[in-house]
Amino acid sequence: MGEKRLITTQDLLQIKHLEDPQLSPDGRYVAYVQSQPNATENNYTTNIWLIDIEGKQSPLQLTRGNKDSQPRWSPKGDALAFVSGRSGFPQLFLLPMSGRGGEAYPITTHINGVSQPSWSADGALIAFLGKMNAEERTQEDAGTAKRATPEERNAFFDPMVITHIPYREGVNYLDNRYSQIYTVRIADQVAKRVTHIDAHYTAPVWSPDGNRLYSTRIAEVGGDEYWRRGSVFEIDLVSGTETRLLDDEYTLMDLGISPNGEWLTMNRRSGTDAISLFQLVACHIKTGKERVLNASIDRVIAPHAWTSEGAVLMVAQTEGRCHIYQAHPDFDGAHLLIAPDLFITGISAGKDGSIAVTASHSENPSNLFYSHANQASLTRLTDINRAFLDEVQVQPTHELRYTHEEGVAIQGWYILPPDYDEAKTYPLAVNIHGGPHVMWSHHERGMWHEWQTHAAQGYVVFYCNPRGSEGYGDAFIKALGNQWGNIAMADIMAGVNTLIEQGIADKERLAITGGSYGGYMVAWIIAHTDVFKSAVTQRGVYNVASFYGTTDIPTFAKSEFGVAPYEDPAFLWERSPLAYAKNMNTPLLIIHSENDFRVPIEQGEQLFTHLHRMGKTVRFVRFPREGHELSRSGEPTHRIRRIQEMVEWWNKFIKAD
Repeated sequence: MGEKRLITTQDLLQIKHLEDPQLSPDGRYVAYVQSQPNATENNYTTNIWLIDIEGKQSPLQLTRGNKDSQPRWSPKGDALAFVSGRSGFPQLFLLPMSGRGGEAYPITTHINGVSQPSWSADGALIAFLGKMNAEERTQEDAGTAKRATPEERNAFFDPMVITHIPYREGVNYLDNRYSQIYTVRIADQVAKRVTHIDAHYTAPVWSPDGNRLYSTRIAEVGGDEYWRRGSVFEIDLVSGTETRLLDDEYTLMDLGISPNGEWLTMNRRSGTDAISLFQLVACHIKTGKERVLNASIDRVIAPHAWTSEGAVLMVAQTEGRCHIYQAHPDFDGAHLLIAPDLFITGISAGKDGSIAVTASHSENPSNLFYSHANQASLTRLTDINRAFLDEVQVQPTHELRYTHEEGVAIQGWYILPPDYDEAKTYPLAVNIHGGPHVMWSHHERGMWHEWQTHAAQGYVVFYCNPRGSEGYGDAFIKALGNQWGNIAMADIMAGVNTLIEQGIADKERLAITGGSYGGYMVAWIIAHTDVFKSAVTQRGVYNVASFYGTTDIPTFAKSEFGVAPYEDPAFLWERSPLAYAKNMNTPLLIIHSENDFRVPIEQGEQLFTHLHRMGKTVRFVRFPREGHELSRSGEPTHRIRRIQEMVEWWNKFIKAD
């Protein structure tokens, strides 16, 4: 095999990713979703694959709809339900699995599409979500429901009457349709709606006897930010009644139920709080008894899964890795099962205690792993990117732990460029994560290609988890409260200085980039130091006050800074990078998306206008059709162009080797 080549921006199109692993009931197989950018159609191809855990056969591609996801095994393992958009609006399909084969066929014809399928324990029904407005629900009850024409759908927005927040999400404005819960009977494919109000329900979970469903929704119908304050509801399928089990104080996510139907699990925190650790809470349905399952480990849990023995498997994000713990609602504490050097994105628990996960590694961006019951390690089952990895140079990631002058310990990582020479110093590309309450890992799947591309361009790549990041406990998260700028800047710059002192980074050739909160930090840092020779800020918050009034999550701004603009505008202005625009002397590239409703493009427009009118060196690149997820799930050609713009801007002011 000849010499390997350097990774390029175009290689984004070659990288495959796995997600949503699902162990079969007999524990012999894992179904999963495989996705890859589609260069021809400038989108993504997603299909469902199957692998046997013993590795006796090669992975088998089960579907070819190219828009297939959310595989779910029937209780007996004789069928696989999944969602497919192959014919337009996503519908629920069924694939016979007896003999590992058969033709998939649709079992729903919902006029607005479906999502989140969940089997009843007897395999007779599947619950799912489908969006409907009040008029469509009335028509559905009368048996006259029909799909609205494009003209009828557009009429809602001409003009659009806004009465609550959010009124836009992702890359679209919201209409008056709400996620309702349905059941479909497998025998005759008859679907029935079981909820009836204007509120978004979350993915339903079944009681073991099949008589009840559990879901979360906002209790105050029509209230703002429906996802921030949720309640748990029990839906009795026999009587048709809906009972509220928990109050509206909390943000709730990831609802699950124990095999015996006695406990509900959910990630939870106060609805007015955005800077505390999510607690994984087990709540006894009948008594209301609660137990915080992650209390002893002080880490964020995402995701989690129940075992058939009534234990909970928890994926805990900790110091750049994901460890798997086991807890039980009847006992305090959590037991560490597996501590892999991986970043886990999905987990499935088998009846016998086996585990299947999708995960990424710094040297391999995505694979499927498996562990037998009581096994303290994971075995890799796939190697989906092997052909690509055999072609290119993948630079190893090095850990960097340091303590700055304030005595705060920070964890970071760096990647050296190919053919690194210890006798030389190299230009440094500093990357800052968004959130701010997330955790970056040396196994970061979403940044793997981008960081390897930066290194291939001759840069030392550096990133870290400054205060406010998850993965280091609740106190570390809260340390950023009401500040953002100066606290995180101290943590980041201490890492930069460490690399300079170690003779790795050239202090005269420093570049910086970051997105969302990371974009805020880029602007803040170059407004408070001139050490960087080139900067790229992406989808950043630059004026906290106007961000409050334009974002789809206004409460987030108040929970982060403690005040709303109308309460103390001067306080928020002092914490806005835009207030210090006159001090920004570093050449700056601003990247933003036209349909970014999380951090609206007015933020980029303000920063560009201020800098341009002051005669600063600034460039503004706007991506049409894209939203806040441009770098992760935008059109492949746009994602490639974004990295090209970034590297070219750095190279214009920094000569890379």
